[in-house]
Amino acid sequence: MSDQTRFTLNETDLPKQWYNALADSPVPPQPALHPGTKEPVTPDFLSVLFPMEIIMQEVSADRFIDIPEEVREIYKLYRPTPLIRARRLEKALGTPAHIYFKNESVSPVGSHKPNTAIPQAFYNKAAGTKAMTTETGAGQWGTSLAMACNFFGMDLEVYMVKVSYQQKPYRRIFMETYGAQVFASPSDRTDYGRALLAEDPDNNGSLGIAISEAVEAAAKSGGAKKYSLGSVLNHVLMHQTVIGEEALKQMDLAGEYPDVVIGCVGGGSNFAGLAYPFLRHNLRDGQRARLVAVEPTATPSLTKGVYAFDFGDTAQMAPIVKMHTLGHTFMPAGIHAGGLRYHGMAPSLSALYDAGQIEAVAVPQVGTFEAAVMFTRAEGILPAPESAHAIRVAIDEALDAKRKGEKRVILFNLSGHGHFDMMAYQQYLVGGLEDYEYPAEAVAEAMQHLPKVEMAEV
Repeated sequence: MSDQTRFTLNETDLPKQWYNALADSPVPPQPALHPGTKEPVTPDFLSVLFPMEIIMQEVSADRFIDIPEEVREIYKLYRPTPLIRARRLEKALGTPAHIYFKNESVSPVGSHKPNTAIPQAFYNKAAGTKAMTTETGAGQWGTSLAMACNFFGMDLEVYMVKVSYQQKPYRRIFMETYGAQVFASPSDRTDYGRALLAEDPDNNGSLGIAISEAVEAAAKSGGAKKYSLGSVLNHVLMHQTVIGEEALKQMDLAGEYPDVVIGCVGGGSNFAGLAYPFLRHNLRDGQRARLVAVEPTATPSLTKGVYAFDFGDTAQMAPIVKMHTLGHTFMPAGIHAGGLRYHGMAPSLSALYDAGQIEAVAVPQVGTFEAAVMFTRAEGILPAPESAHAIRVAIDEALDAKRKGEKRVILFNLSGHGHFDMMAYQQYLVGGLEDYEYPAEAVAEAMQHLPKVEMAEV
């Protein structure tokens, strides 16, 4: 065991391949279905939204996919990212546990999202794409794709969930600085957005709605625009595995191996990015690390959702996938300030959870921000509220180890900083945040609107 605090790699250690967990998953993947016919989607259908290289990665069974050199060169702006042992947090907690975190907040935009934004922009540019569309919630994804599209000389339209658009103006300004156009969703730019605003001019929006608008904008562009998603899909989670591949090397430098690996989950990208390479060691090498996905009680897709086929968006334009879902009609509570607002969970992650390969826990909002402030005061880094969900459970694990008097090696993903989330922190500091638990009866009602899929149990 090393007495270091910071474990760094150099550019020669930057991964040359992404890891595709589908190659080792004990659960065979369920096909994505056409939203209209409910038949398995074809490459022709997907090509309206994505370039062919992305489509092939989405369905690939190869264990490793080579990272293009052009992508690795841009990765070098911030990768490899450091692994930090949180010694000051350990001391504050008085725990015998060793707490490590992968610091993805050091990227130019302050989060893990460029790990997939850069390759997605690269593959689109290589395919001749001139402009892209996407959605964003808290703004981390939109900012990352705005940076990547700028690097590759492409235009970008971002549909930003209205409540975040209003709460986080600096994220919008950041995106616009890169050259992107940003619209509060629901907007008056799409047929779906206009229909929602006609029903409710004060609609706060949701990720499902923003996805619908971005998909519509691409699908109706006559091929002029392609769509990009920042989480959920397999190619996105695969691109994020650079996090875990680096962490494996860095834990070797630390002379320890994690007993538990923790990440927050909304759609699943940063958790999978850290945890999937450790899952590979569990499945292939006999390791027994616990893999814990942490979600808010306000959006509990794993812990309260149903594992079923559902639409990926609210307007029912995106493919139908089998996932843990709260229902595509889900609307997050307006008082929910911690991010992680998507109604569903990545299909690959959902399948692994259903098979018992990963664990899931839901944490309340006030306790999450309490953990965030504790971490900030100990380690000096202000975490994104999303990342703070992982911190909450890392602290809980460390306190459990303290109660039991046992050593425990804990690794979590600090998926981003919270420098643009100050309004949420201000609400917490003045006692203005409330806990909210999504009601089970709302989930049951939403299940009445799931698509009827005959092959749901195949």
